[in-house]
Amino acid sequence: MTLDPVILSRLQFVWVVAWHILLPAFTVGLASYIAFVEALHLATRRPIYLRVSNFWIRIFSVAFGMGVVSGIVMPFQFGTNWSRFSLATANVLSPLLAYEGLVAFFLESAFLGVLLFGRKLVPPWAHFVAALMVALGTLFSTFWILATNSWMQTPAGYSLVDGRFYPQDWLAIIFNPSFPYRLFHTVVGFYISTGFVVMSVGAWLIRDRRFAEEGRFMLSSTLWLLLVLVPVQMELGDLHGLNTREYQPAKLAAIEARWDTGTRVPLTLFAIPDQEHATNRFAIEVPLLGSLILTHDLNGEVKGLKDWPREDWPPVIVPFFAFRIMVGVGLLMLAIVVAANLMRRGGQLFARRGLLRALEWSAPLGFIAVLAGWTTTEVGRQPWTVYGLLRTADSVSPSLTGWNVLLSLLGYILAYLIIFPAGWVVMSRFVRRGPEAAPTVEPIESGRPQAPVREPPALSSGEGAA
Repeated sequence: MTLDPVILSRLQFVWVVAWHILLPAFTVGLASYIAFVEALHLATRRPIYLRVSNFWIRIFSVAFGMGVVSGIVMPFQFGTNWSRFSLATANVLSPLLAYEGLVAFFLESAFLGVLLFGRKLVPPWAHFVAALMVALGTLFSTFWILATNSWMQTPAGYSLVDGRFYPQDWLAIIFNPSFPYRLFHTVVGFYISTGFVVMSVGAWLIRDRRFAEEGRFMLSSTLWLLLVLVPVQMELGDLHGLNTREYQPAKLAAIEARWDTGTRVPLTLFAIPDQEHATNRFAIEVPLLGSLILTHDLNGEVKGLKDWPREDWPPVIVPFFAFRIMVGVGLLMLAIVVAANLMRRGGQLFARRGLLRALEWSAPLGFIAVLAGWTTTEVGRQPWTVYGLLRTADSVSPSLTGWNVLLSLLGYILAYLIIFPAGWVVMSRFVRRGPEAAPTVEPIESGRPQAPVREPPALSSGEGAA
């Protein structure tokens, strides 16, 4: 039995990254949400904000720890499975990844201790600063990781000498052509993913009735944010698509299963791409809409895959369907957010148990969209690790055997099937326990104890929070 180390190495990386990306998709947005709630508590000293913040800090700590554990594996894979890629790109990518560790991870780690254990040891303003620094750390981490990955998608600012990349312009490397679009599209996607989780938990707390006030705050405040972010994300996706058309036209052709270059092309809503015969089966198309959406011009030209050699074609069926899953989930999220916000009128938002249950079940939608978008981006880049310059087949370690990779892949599968369900169980228990009671006395500030804090009357079911 012959095992291909390239295919198995790709599957191994897919397995690790697909699980890992779920965690930053949650923690990046959650860190910012915690900072937002901490700011409200600092400004108002209302105990409800203290309870909500403590509740999400506990969940964040578990997700952050899982992210660290699952993320450590990826740098090892660069050495064990992708040494030729590492050798070729080290002069460019190593500093970017080092900055992610030095600037982002250390900032997160240092202030996370204050966030987790400093509630009674530091004044409220210092705890808020810790929350803000953790949130900034997650965003810095996203910045450097996306700069690294974007350079692989649209390389710039380098020279290629004897098969190795050397930096020539660091600003061009970091702010490569696809980086701004991918950064904002990813960060907003992470915020939306977190928003749907917070909204889902808020809906469950309202139905559970033990912590209905905290649930109303979570649900109401998050719905307002999502009403802005979901449409913004769609506009960012459109801009990202225009950038892809300019710098990665073969990827766009694969996403749309477009085989022949043409103008006034239709939009393919559904099809079964047949890559062997370069055609689409059972296609459902809307005339002219493809050119309008992809180029913003009814007469715009869209390139087809036949403009490139077959060996440079991505596996079309994967990005084709992954992209449609992402768009479909995005439209579903927009419908949910708009409908839920409309239910605010007459106090229906918190009273409709059917709506609350639907919002509970919406928690995974953001993660599904993130995974589909990541699949579209990464599989659409094939057969390259550095787009147009370094092939995936030329990037694996030369001494690898299929059995080596299979054995490590099985080990990763076993480890992740233990780590992630265990983490999910712990976070689920925190959710079921609900927000704990806030302390009646704030920490000592300026040498004097604060007066006891009394909770204002609860909001009625029809009022918005924050």
